[in-house]
Amino acid sequence: MDEEINPVKEYLFEYIEKSTTIPELIKEQKFDKVIEEITANCYDKISKIGIKDEAIGIFATGILHYLLTNALLNSQRKVEYEGQELDIVIPDIKTLEKDPKMTLVICIPKSSDKKVIEQKISQLEKIQPIKENIWLVLSEEIQIERKSFVLSEENLSFKKIIFEIAQFSNVNGTNKFKILRI
Repeated sequence: MDEEINPVKEYLFEYIEKSTTIPELIKEQKFDKVIEEITANCYDKISKIGIKDEAIGIFATGILHYLLTNALLNSQRKVEYEGQELDIVIPDIKTLEKDPKMTLVICIPKSSDKKVIEQKISQLEKIQPIKENIWLVLSEEIQIERKSFVLSEENLSFKKIIFEIAQFSNVNGTNKFKILRI
């Protein structure tokens, strides 16, 4: 399954590849600092590529994929399940089927339309019945009845997401390696 090259991902990963500080921050498990650096240096350019909400959604997805891999947190990305495309499932679909309490579904809607987001949430609730285990990554602050993280210049709550995922994994026992001590 070849994924087409996306200008947002291309820009993001080119920046990461050229960075001299990101590998050091990763080694020190300073994932919040990695997100701060990437956002400070890439957000403006990326937010101007195509439709802003879509670009920021792709940006957030790319950052999460990169950091989940480097944090050694079990996850599945862009998986099809019961006719739905799930952005990120932690730890995996098998666990979701067996024990939804132990599974986190992270939704990255490429829209800031509250109705579109609520519709997506109601579709996800059919798959993940534990409502607290559906988290959102948004391009702007939206009042919604879910744990959410915002990736914008003004609000960087997104920088805490890897630690919160690790905390969820450690508490629920899905992080076999206990890599991040939280």
